[in-house]
Amino acid sequence: MSAGEGGSGRILLIDDDEDLRLSTAQTLELAGFGVTALERPEDAPALVGSAFAGIVITDIRMPALDGISLMNLIHAIDREIPVILITGHGDVQLAVRAMREGAHDFIEKPFSGPQLAETAARALAYRRLVLENRLLRAAAGQRDDLEHRLVGRSNAMIDLRRRMRTIGPSETDVLITGETGTGKEIVARALHDLSPRAGRPFIAIDCAALPETQIESELFGHEAGAFPGALRARYGRFEHARGGTVLLDDIGSMPPTLQGKLLRVIQERSVTPLGANEPRPLDLRFIATSRSPLQEEVEAGRFRADLFYRLNVVSLQVPSLAARREDIPLLFTRLLAEAAQRHRVEPLAPPPALLDELMARDWPGNVRELRNAAERFALGIGADANIAGAGGNGAESARGGRLAERVAAFEREQIVRALIAHGGALRPVYESLGLSRKTLYEKMVKHRIDKAEYRRG
Repeated sequence: MSAGEGGSGRILLIDDDEDLRLSTAQTLELAGFGVTALERPEDAPALVGSAFAGIVITDIRMPALDGISLMNLIHAIDREIPVILITGHGDVQLAVRAMREGAHDFIEKPFSGPQLAETAARALAYRRLVLENRLLRAAAGQRDDLEHRLVGRSNAMIDLRRRMRTIGPSETDVLITGETGTGKEIVARALHDLSPRAGRPFIAIDCAALPETQIESELFGHEAGAFPGALRARYGRFEHARGGTVLLDDIGSMPPTLQGKLLRVIQERSVTPLGANEPRPLDLRFIATSRSPLQEEVEAGRFRADLFYRLNVVSLQVPSLAARREDIPLLFTRLLAEAAQRHRVEPLAPPPALLDELMARDWPGNVRELRNAAERFALGIGADANIAGAGGNGAESARGGRLAERVAAFEREQIVRALIAHGGALRPVYESLGLSRKTLYEKMVKHRIDKAEYRRG
């Protein structure tokens, strides 16, 4: 593909080096691309969105926010925005790792104008294809934004999304299992949106919260006079969902007395309201969720075996966070960006030490618990007592003041942490931070950091 073939579209170029930024922008403009050049990477996320018809090209080494952290912030907004990293010779291994984490491509300095234009053209062509496919799916009444809804690049999440794309368009009933907080209802809603029923109702029924005295009336409906106080006829939840999908959330908590009646509804696809004599046909798809394996409930005698086998035509297992720890940094960054937008505060890039701490935890509450931690971090009150030492206090101190002051506070904190970790030895510090020895000295002078304070012994 020539540059001219991919020349339409917008390129967001980020480089803190003014000379390189201007020369790269000029190279791209001469090749026929529209370019917006930025010095500060923290300004970039505000310029992109799900409808952004362009790509991002960013230097990988920048003091305030590095290219990989910026890529994660952008992918938290839209996973399919191509990000191309500009690397130095010593950064190739880092760029390869970034490719595994979702970078579209990288280009090594020094690069030629045609090489850069060719790389940009391919990325723009990919972005156009993504947006065209989204329009086609929208025109067909379907949405496929599974990467956005179910964030993660682990094998478990890739396999889950693959199976969902296969199962979603079918009419089969589905049983979804997974620990509390893993996102079972999100999976159920996505299956509904992938199906031909997407334009019809999606009715979620919390089986654990149904009032036992009114449970049959709530689900099946009733005729006028069916019981004292039934002054008029009322549709049940099943009939309200006609043509759509019913989610039976936490099906394992449904009372045994109701399980037999539910089995008949699922088998016959009809419902008989209380006080009525004739069944009414139902056009429904059933999706059920369970926190614990229903097979164990069957063996314990708490769940009907015939209902279990009727629901378990197709099953999906939603992995816990502990089973996909490699997804936690990306997921936390995404949740942090959402929380910052919700509370109308500027997003902070989570420090590496914080992300390491998050990955080391077990998260019994799974994504729900991680979301709460992101909310607290975004508000500057620390994720919680365990995490505060790894980054919560840094967010709290950085929240006040102007952007430059917050960036400076973050930079100083990272240098101090590295000095503590390496006992004041400078070489491992500047190597771990990706700085030259001269740059580290300059920053230590700027932030009034004395390495002698951090020497071991």
